[in-house]
Amino acid sequence: MNTEQQTQIQVEHQPSVERLQELRVLNWPIWSKEASEFPWTYDESETCYFLQGEVVVTPDGGEPVAMSKGDLVTFPAGMSCTWTIRSAVRKHYRFG
Repeated sequence: MNTEQQTQIQVEHQPSVERLQELRVLNWPIWSKEASEFPWTYDESETCYFLQGEVVVTPDGGEPVAMSKGDLVTFPAGMSCTWTIRSAVRKHYRFG
């Protein structure tokens, strides 16, 4: 099992409208949460697009990764991490 791969969060800052349309992001469900901190483990990969908020996700044993409004982010399957939501979040998301 490759630990490096499991903690690799991919952040695409300000993707183009064409990229978002290609992924059909606006058809994905929306998740929102107030400022908080909690542990999370990804059973499968998740791609999400942040509509609002500021978050720092710290993979177990890894470096913190900041994300906010306008970021398209992919979290790998098998990653355990801690979410620190600094300001309320709204995001489109898709698993798998």
